[in-house]
Order: sequence, then structure tokens, then C-alpha cells
Amino acid sequence: MTFRPYPGLTIACALLFAILCGLGSWQLERLQWKLALIARVKNHMAAAPVPLGVIKVMPPDKAQYRRVTLDGRFDHAHESYVFTTDAGDPVYHVLTPFITEGGRALIVDRGEVAKDELDPATRFAGNIAGRTKVTGVWRVPDAPGAFTPAPDPVHRIWYSRDLKGISAADHLSLAAPVVIEADSTPNPGGWPRGGQTVVSFRNQHLSYAVTWYGLAICLLGVWFSYHISRGRIRFN
Repeated sequence: MTFRPYPGLTIACALLFAILCGLGSWQLERLQWKLALIARVKNHMAAAPVPLGVIKVMPPDKAQYRRVTLDGRFDHAHESYVFTTDAGDPVYHVLTPFITEGGRALIVDRGEVAKDELDPATRFAGNIAGRTKVTGVWRVPDAPGAFTPAPDPVHRIWYSRDLKGISAADHLSLAAPVVIEADSTPNPGGWPRGGQTVVSFRNQHLSYAVTWYGLAICLLGVWFSYHISRGRIRFN
């Protein structure tokens, strides 16, 4: 047997092999983290709703995606609308300040309306007056991205749930930087249509891990093939 690999090439390939294996192992760790996150969110969504006073003292990761019940009234005069799509059709999510019995303000995403129902006058029955209760999902929304279009403050239309911008426009002091996504309890007249919470997590970590480990194996194969072709490694 002959084993005389080129030292420089071998060191370089060994380092690259270690990096590729490390990336594969990191993706496996990320896979376990993502699976735990998905399981935690499912448990939160399945748990019974809690009062506002309870969820406010929870750590952020314990509160996210938990159901909460609010008691108070809507401030329909300060609705805001967030443009999005549903099955390819343009819709608007109605974000309404909710004033709790303790006088604290939170933003409730009451659900979506079609463009024809954007004007509150077309869905007057759904704008509940007086004291009411709302059950929804406690969500910390994503911040606007670099390519998020600028809002249209004249028509109160936004392109992300920018709580900082929305609260500043209405001079609101929010009790927490969250959106309460209303559940599917029907509103009078059918609009807004709640129950729009989407629980979807991209989970490609296993395929990424396979890719990195596959590249490491290919690199090892190339190293062996090269040295065999040069007569530097022989098995007889």
C-alpha cells in the first residue's frame, strides 16, 4: 500500500472538509431548534386563553402565539388598514385600537376585509360599540422591511403591521408592542373576518444539512481520486 498525499493540498482539503461538516452539524442543531419552536407554538395555540394581566408578565417567548382575552371597547374611529393578499386576491387587515377596562391601549387585528368593505360605512354592523370581549392570539409583528412600501396616511393604509408608525400617527401609547389577532368568532355582518393567524415556519434545515454533508463526502472522494490518479495512493 502506498500513502503519500500532497501535504499542502491535504491540509487545505482537511480544513474545508471540517468546515463543511461543521455547517452540516449546525443545520442539524437548527433543525432541532425549529422543531422545538413549532411544538411550542402548537402548544401555545392549543392552550386556554389567559387574561391580559397574566400574559403581560410572561417572558416574550412564552407569550408569543398564546391566546389572550381582552375586556374593553374598540376605538373604531382610528382604524388602520394593512394591505396583503389572500389566495392571490387583494385584502386589507383591519387594525383597531382596543381600550381595556384599565385604560390601556392595544392593537387588535380584527381580520380581513375585501376592498369593497374597506369603508367602515359598508360594514357598520361589524363595528361593535360599547364594552365587549375579544379573544385572539398575542403576536409580536415583524418590523417593516427595507423594501416595504411607504404607508398612505391619508387613507390610513399600511403595507406592514408597523405598530410604531401606526401608534405615532394616532398618538397612541400602547400597553405592549404586539398585535392581538382576533379569533374566528364571527362579527355582525360578517366583516371583518377574523381567524387569520397563520402558523407557518420554513423548515429546510434537514435538506441543508444533507447538502453540506454531501459536499464534504464529494470533497473526500475528489481528494482520494486525485491522489490515486497521481499514484500517491495505492491499495496494492
